[in-house]
Amino acid sequence: MGSFSMGELLSPQVREMPPSGIRKFFDYTSGMKGVISLGVGEPDFVTPQVVRDACIAALDKGRTSYTPNSGLLELREGIAEYLSTSFNVTYEPSNEVLVTVGSSEALDLALRALITDGDEILIPEPCYISYSPIAFLGGGKPVPVHTFAEDQFKLTADAILAKLTPRSKILVLCYPNNPTGAIMTYEDWLPIAKIVEEHNLVVISDEIYAELTYSGEKHVSFAAMPGMKERTLLVSGFSKAFAMTGWRVGYVCGHRELISAMLKIHQYTVMCAPIIGQVAALASLQVGMDEKDHMIKSYNQRRRAFVQGLRQIGLPCHEPLGAFYAFPSIAHTGISSEQFAQSLLQEANVVTVPGHAFGSGGEGFIRCSYASSQVQLDEALDRIQGFLNRLAVTL
Repeated sequence: MGSFSMGELLSPQVREMPPSGIRKFFDYTSGMKGVISLGVGEPDFVTPQVVRDACIAALDKGRTSYTPNSGLLELREGIAEYLSTSFNVTYEPSNEVLVTVGSSEALDLALRALITDGDEILIPEPCYISYSPIAFLGGGKPVPVHTFAEDQFKLTADAILAKLTPRSKILVLCYPNNPTGAIMTYEDWLPIAKIVEEHNLVVISDEIYAELTYSGEKHVSFAAMPGMKERTLLVSGFSKAFAMTGWRVGYVCGHRELISAMLKIHQYTVMCAPIIGQVAALASLQVGMDEKDHMIKSYNQRRRAFVQGLRQIGLPCHEPLGAFYAFPSIAHTGISSEQFAQSLLQEANVVTVPGHAFGSGGEGFIRCSYASSQVQLDEALDRIQGFLNRLAVTL
């Protein structure tokens, strides 16, 4: 019997796809002691007790069954009411809202339902690491659209126009932005909406950090812009603002024909989101909003102190007005973001994520999550300063 390589049996797309640049650094810390992680975007809060109590009560009542494929109707109704009240965009719960296994599944469903082989997907960078790989697996061609620190990492109309071709079909948005913390205002969105309409684009708007905006700024949903609801899929979930990462509940809202197409894929792949996760999500909307506001207030306090601290130790950092990330520049050190993050971990036991993991436009930066305690953030700043001092001596 001839020998063979198991790798040869894999899909070419899977073979070419690199592993997660975030998880790689997370895995490095396994077994290491005294490590401070600013790497993974996960709240340091646990799910509020009032939400956990609602789930315990549901389990005691034996709520362990499947739900409708599209999710519990009362949860879909709650999501629709929440989006209407908070972000001025209205959806019909029966056929315009789909509950998913985290917002990650919602993104996957949206791209798989829309992409025809060779379609170009415009993806502003730096951005969340999953967009390009999912688009690539679906047969699409990811096209990076660069944003820059001097523009506060906002997406501009000129940047989109420079990348448009006759094959352009989908524009992926992520504001508030991971990893930069950038936000977009109503005025910022107006020229983008004009391009979307004139070039007949479909928009996938990842708004998982919608609640996490600061300094008096309120999130403006792209779906709420004039004429944009019909051509926008609004993706969000409960992981970030509601401290529910492990419950794996997200959702996608949009035109009923698009939602119907995604529901077909959802039915054949996961069937439905876990019922207890859905119960927790509903409880968060019904009785967890005060706790959510408390957590956001804490993030804002940490944001101000941490960004100021980065600047004081010599790392230039634009003002992040959303999410819970700072994206300081390390370009002046003269080493790559990968080398900087590796050395910082090895010499100072601080985990960050190299900016290039979020696209080529992220080179020269590192991502730091400030969803950690203030004590840990202060210690991390001290360690980074010591590392920078040693680095200056060797350069």
